[in-house]
Amino acid sequence: MGQHADHAGRTAVAQNVQGIMQFLQQHPPFDQMEQSHLLALVEHASLGFHAAGSVIACPADGVAKRWFLIRQGLVEGVRETRDVSPGTDGFQLGQGDGFPVAALLGERPTRTTYRAVVDTFCLQLDMEIYLRLLDMSEPFRAFAMQGASSLFGHLHQQVQMQASAHLGAQYSLDTPLSVLMAREPVACTPDTPLHEAVQLMHERQVGSIALVDASQHPVGIFTLRDLRRVVASAELPLSRPMDQFMTPDPICLPPVATAFDAALLMTRHHIAHICVVEAGRLVGVISERDLFALQRVDLVHLARAISQADSVDTLVELRPQMTRLVNGMLAHGADSEQVTRVVTQLNDHTTTRVIELMLAMHGDPGIAFSWLVFGSEGRGEQTLLTDQDNGMLFEAEGAAAAEAARARLLPLANAINQALDRCGLTLCKGNIMAGNPDLCLSQQEWLQRFARIIRTPEPENVLKATIFFDLKRLWGADNGFNQLVDALLNMVADSPAFQWTMAQTALRHRPPTGMMRAFLGQTLGFGETVLNLKTEGLTPFVDSARILALAQGIREASTLARLRLLAERGVIERRNAEAYVKAYSYLQLLRMRQHQQQALAGEPLDNRLDPARLDVLDRRILRESLRQARHIQALLAFRYRQ
Repeated sequence: MGQHADHAGRTAVAQNVQGIMQFLQQHPPFDQMEQSHLLALVEHASLGFHAAGSVIACPADGVAKRWFLIRQGLVEGVRETRDVSPGTDGFQLGQGDGFPVAALLGERPTRTTYRAVVDTFCLQLDMEIYLRLLDMSEPFRAFAMQGASSLFGHLHQQVQMQASAHLGAQYSLDTPLSVLMAREPVACTPDTPLHEAVQLMHERQVGSIALVDASQHPVGIFTLRDLRRVVASAELPLSRPMDQFMTPDPICLPPVATAFDAALLMTRHHIAHICVVEAGRLVGVISERDLFALQRVDLVHLARAISQADSVDTLVELRPQMTRLVNGMLAHGADSEQVTRVVTQLNDHTTTRVIELMLAMHGDPGIAFSWLVFGSEGRGEQTLLTDQDNGMLFEAEGAAAAEAARARLLPLANAINQALDRCGLTLCKGNIMAGNPDLCLSQQEWLQRFARIIRTPEPENVLKATIFFDLKRLWGADNGFNQLVDALLNMVADSPAFQWTMAQTALRHRPPTGMMRAFLGQTLGFGETVLNLKTEGLTPFVDSARILALAQGIREASTLARLRLLAERGVIERRNAEAYVKAYSYLQLLRMRQHQQQALAGEPLDNRLDPARLDVLDRRILRESLRQARHIQALLAFRYRQ
């Protein structure tokens, strides 16, 4: 940039300081910077024009000397290198984005060529001023070091504040139990007479008493529910010791565990009290009343209502409460991973209760079976929009015995599928359901089915693998399930050809690379762009994590857990795994927010997002999340290159 152009650029900024300040305050992280720091940025900046197609910065320029911030327009970055390592695909930057950060921090030439896609105006800072601002401003420094991922926490706070405005939340679901424990625990020894223990509960006005051994470790718990059972018995044995009435081996958590951890365990085990234990000693007891008293989401109550429903009609009536639950959880600080786990668990409770009700209605078929779930329910990642993916597993000696068992189980399986459909878990359009004879199989038949998928990696079989290989046993005894999973993992690990085919199939579904260009065209009236959050945003992470995890013999089905375990094993760099987790979590959060808004408006739920409805912060993080989706696919392509 010549001296004359530089002078003209500074003059342009000086003549419109207020306008540029207002522009910056519309874009993070500048909206979080102190006014004096922001003013220093503007006072030292110049404004440059770059015609469409022109190069703004490139490796040939030598050591980077300027930082550019896009004021208006669109810039494409292409990393020019012979290196075939992952992450070398192009990307696009728009209004409020800055570059080249890594080159400035490393005092080296940029490895990327930045080119104006349309006529573009950029604010420009000399390197010395840029580095001085990094020293002065923590938000500016965080954004430079972490990029758009530094904004996730800010976005999550916004979501929580918006939801809290309606529900008046006071505490976060991440609040540790040590903060929530309001009193010393009430405890006694197992040899304490029943009447003394009940008198102590009455005096302390508590709904439970913990039974501890000599080292103060909880060995049991006794609650008002247990007391009602004792009173209802034929005699009232007041002098007998508590170890005859307590529930042994109570559920325990450490003080650093969160309110969410406690609520989830209460929901899973249908209990109302959890012992808090530190260094083996009882330090507190958390009850569902403690959670509800803090305006906590009524998760445990809803789970209990589902588990005790006396009919399918009652389950149908309870279903709308899940929308309210999602609203409440977001208001209490829950992240997308927590919400999807809870939604999945409530769907699991619904399925379990439907199985019990159908068994009572149609009678026991006389065949022990396991109810399997696949796909998003198998991964624990369900949202309000979901359908059924399930199957049955049983044990049988030989083909004839399996056929006879299937004939007895299929009527029950169909009844369960139809009842679940009434409860909001809609029938699978692809008929991936237990009522399908091809999915009501013995352990040997499931093993043969998985083996055929792996031996014959045709497109249809690969599609089946993306569903069946995220599996969980939801109901019933083992019936050979664990052996089946072990065999599956061994087969995948021993078949590089199948892994390669799965990878190539996954890479056919690419996240959109022109989202910024399409959005710019839409805002100028040249067209529309719609993003499918599930297939174009989330699926690249789900598919990539599945392939890499199966190849490593990882049993965990959750996408985020897979990514974290892959980082622990060195398959994915830790910093990349953290970026993938943040991007996946954001896309899931965006999807849930859309479902939430659609449900409240009485509209059908779908995954199609119009980016024009997003604010500046959301659009920026959306672009970064899609870039991370392309990055993990580039990693997959590199790992399974020919």
